[in-house]
Amino acid sequence: MKIKYLAVTLGLLGASLSNSNADRLVIKGSDTLGAKLVPQLAEQFKAQHPGTTFDIAAEGSTTGIAAIIDGTADIGMSSRRAKSSEVGAASSKGKHMKPTIVAYDGMAVVVNSANPIKSLTKKQVEQIFTGDVTDWSAVGGSGGKISIYTRNTSSGTYSDWKELAMKKRDYAPGSQKMAGNEQIAAEVGKNPNGVGYVGMAYTKAAGVKVVPVDGVAPSQQTVLGKTYPYARPTFYYTNGEPSGLAKQFVDFTVGSGGQKIVAQVGFVPIK
Repeated sequence: MKIKYLAVTLGLLGASLSNSNADRLVIKGSDTLGAKLVPQLAEQFKAQHPGTTFDIAAEGSTTGIAAIIDGTADIGMSSRRAKSSEVGAASSKGKHMKPTIVAYDGMAVVVNSANPIKSLTKKQVEQIFTGDVTDWSAVGGSGGKISIYTRNTSSGTYSDWKELAMKKRDYAPGSQKMAGNEQIAAEVGKNPNGVGYVGMAYTKAAGVKVVPVDGVAPSQQTVLGKTYPYARPTFYYTNGEPSGLAKQFVDFTVGSGGQKIVAQVGFVPIK
């Protein structure tokens, strides 16, 4: 009887663990999405689906795409499209990289709130981040050596900025790489000569202000209307069409409830 009881107990425990795993969603990737937006989406989703747990790691878009390729995440967050090499790597492992646009974003140029700069041109932005210009006086400021803060190389924002703002040129020597948007905003907020770029959801940080580019600031209207030069979509990646809990969360994100949160956090809804 004891052996039978133990077997039943283990069977129940196994079922419990199986159910627990079935209600757990692993999401990895983009800091732009994962530092604010996805955790808030997850909280609302959990309120509607009690018992669901989330494992969210926001370490850069490259890590999210890699997690789909190696099967260690249900959803990969990315602020950039997967590269052809990544799609090929996925295919070689029998995986299909399926992107779903979940929000739009505008990468904002931020400076210290004490900086007198009121506007920059696209050319000036390129010159600053590539190191062609090293002093604020060269772009209409009051003078001082420019301190540049960028994302790290695993970041989709790092590569998107390089492509959209710098004509794919290299970053200036001495650029300081930060782990996330919040860290960039914090450093610029402390440094009167600092400059960086952050997603729209991070522009309200203390001590920073957004600088319009060619007279245009990032907003819902300028991002959707494509008049802001540094606008882009953001993505969830899955292995093929999502199913189960992953599908429920993707559907929630792109649905009306999720898109309301997208707008509240500071991103631009897809509809």
